[in-house]
Parts: sequence; structure tokens; C-alpha cells
Amino acid sequence: MRVRVRFSKLGKVRFTSHRDVARIWERVFRKAALPVAYSEGFSPRPKLAFGLALPTGAESLGEYLDIELAVEQPVSELAARLTDAMPAGFTVLVVEPVDRSAVSIQEDVEACTWEITVRERSAGAVAAAVARVVAADALPLSRERKGELRVDDLRPGIESLTVDSAGANPTMRAVLTTRPRGMRPSELLAVCFPEAAHPGDLAGRVLRTHQWIERDGARRELLPLADAGAPHTRNVVCA
Repeated sequence: MRVRVRFSKLGKVRFTSHRDVARIWERVFRKAALPVAYSEGFSPRPKLAFGLALPTGAESLGEYLDIELAVEQPVSELAARLTDAMPAGFTVLVVEPVDRSAVSIQEDVEACTWEITVRERSAGAVAAAVARVVAADALPLSRERKGELRVDDLRPGIESLTVDSAGANPTMRAVLTTRPRGMRPSELLAVCFPEAAHPGDLAGRVLRTHQWIERDGARRELLPLADAGAPHTRNVVCA
């Protein structure tokens, strides 16, 4: 039996790395007495498949994990059972069975929605930066890959970018693609504020709110929340 889990990661646990989160889940399975299936061989490992890695320091309302279970379990009880076994800051939001032949999460996700609160810049400066980026034909940025620097055009990776100035600090909302190479929020800040010595330091809060897949020509979440008024399918409006 395979199940797919959507969970949130909020607060101080944002400083745990992707590898640390994997270790936390292994402890959760033991604490919750969940019969997870293990691989064979000299060093058996639990059969888990995580979604896209979340940058350390970022929070999320939509992280994903596929778990292979050795024994069938009542899915309706798993969300509360797992949350009770998790450290503060993690909450299991949805659990659903998934076919073993389903495409892996990392291969299926095409884009992510991010909210980035910007420090040390006025609302006007952030709005101007967003307008410039959206209007740009190309956004070259040096990236390191396998120990070598190369210049990539990041403009195709920005599907949508807007700014909300209602709060104490302006917040950028962006839909960033994951292919052919995922675009990080820190890289978005770098093209928005090239004059900054360390653009990543401008981020007050980085929050991933959605991971999107495509079905029948429409975008939808991997596991939508069951809240009333939260539509199963959400359209992504590109700037």
C-alpha cells in the first residue's frame, strides 16, 4: 500500500535541512508504530519518496512525501496519527492512497508558488523591481553547476510575479517553474535586486504555498486541501 502525504513546515523547524526532515520522518514512523516497508539488502532503508527539496530557512504549506506501507492501514486515521508523532512545526494536512505506478512527485511537479517578504526595500522599490523583471525579455544570472559557473536566462522560469504592499513589508508572490532546472527564491531576489551585495538576505520570510501538476491542460495541486471554499483545481494566471 502506498500513500501520499501533504504536510506543512512552519516556524523554527524551517532551519532543518531536507536531510534532517528525512531523519525526522523515520523517527515519526517508529513513534507512530507505522508499518513502513523497507528495501532489501545489506542496509535496508524505509521506502520513502520525497518531493522537491525545500531550501533551508524556508517554510511551506505544501510539502509532499510518498510512503510505502508493509500493511494496509485506515487512511482516514493517518493524518492525526502522524501529526501526533511529529515535532512542533510539522502538521500532516492530507493523506491519500496513491497507485504504485503513479509518476514520482519530483517528476510530476511543474511549478511552485512562493511568497517572499522583502526587507530593507520600500513598497515602491519592490513594485518597480517586479515591473522591470516581468517586462524583461531575458534575465541572465550566473549559476554554479558541477563546480562550473554558467550564465542562465531565468526569465522563462518566472510564470507569474506580483507584489502585495498591504503588510508591514512588501511581499512578492511568484509562480516559478521546476524545469529544466528549478528556480530558487534566492535567485528570484538576485534578478529583482541585482544591486544588493547579498540579495538572499533581503528575504524576511520565504513560504512555499503550492506545488502544481498538470492534468488535462489545467493546473492543480498534488493533494488539494479539503477546506470548504478551497477549490480542487486552481488556475495559474501568468503575468
